[in-house]
Amino acid sequence: MNTLTVRLSTMADTKARFVEAGKLALAGKAVEAVPTLNFTSYDDMHRVLAPSRLAIVKALAGQGALSIREVARRVGRDVQAVHRDVTTLANAGVIDRTEKGVEFSYDTIHFDFDVSAAA
Repeated sequence: MNTLTVRLSTMADTKARFVEAGKLALAGKAVEAVPTLNFTSYDDMHRVLAPSRLAIVKALAGQGALSIREVARRVGRDVQAVHRDVTTLANAGVIDRTEKGVEFSYDTIHFDFDVSAAA
């Protein structure tokens, strides 16, 4: 299964994972490349992956490239609004634009973060 992992992490955490992968590679050890999208805060993640945008991602999953008009039809929304959301998702690296349309090249999204009570 081809999965995109979404994480909440600081730049320092992301850098530490990158450095550790580099050390493993230099030691000749295998490094598994996991497609990951990092956000520094829940608010940033929610701005990009709001429920209406996740509906677009779900409509694209496993479908190959679709036109924005077709995506709008599938999610039951206005083409212009879907176009704005597609632009946001593409700029964030969630979906890709191709010559044939837009596509989500993963089967699933895995959210990898904890939510804890405020201090």
